[in-house]
Amino acid sequence: MLTAEQIQEILPHRYPFLLVDRILELENGKRAVGIKNVSINEDFFNGHFPGYPVMPGVLIVEALAQVGGVALLNSEEFKGRLAFLTGIDNCRFKRQVVPGDQLKLEVEFVKLRGSMGKGHAVATVDGELACEADILFAIGPVQPK
Repeated sequence: MLTAEQIQEILPHRYPFLLVDRILELENGKRAVGIKNVSINEDFFNGHFPGYPVMPGVLIVEALAQVGGVALLNSEEFKGRLAFLTGIDNCRFKRQVVPGDQLKLEVEFVKLRGSMGKGHAVATVDGELACEADILFAIGPVQPK
């Protein structure tokens, strides 16, 4: 398990754009499972939507990509590098994500070739499917300090 502090040692993302609170399971370079606790205090709820707060779907996909990034960037091969989301295929949103929900974010890589990868990503709330997508990654340069 990784804490938010440990995640920040791997990913360059910071508030307000770090969308992973904890990593529950991790197989470096293969798969990861993380969580995002969705709070009414998230900045995006100010405008999405006033009086009817719903987490934007693109941010659910970003949270999934960040979990995948932890799995990739924690491997010896890619430690200290940047990971970029390069594509999203077959993305479907099945349930609204609202304040108070805990998103379970699971990413498993189905293809890795050199510095490119494809993962299958699933986000659930209380076991109910919220989002599913195939996400494509590219590994970039060393992270600036």
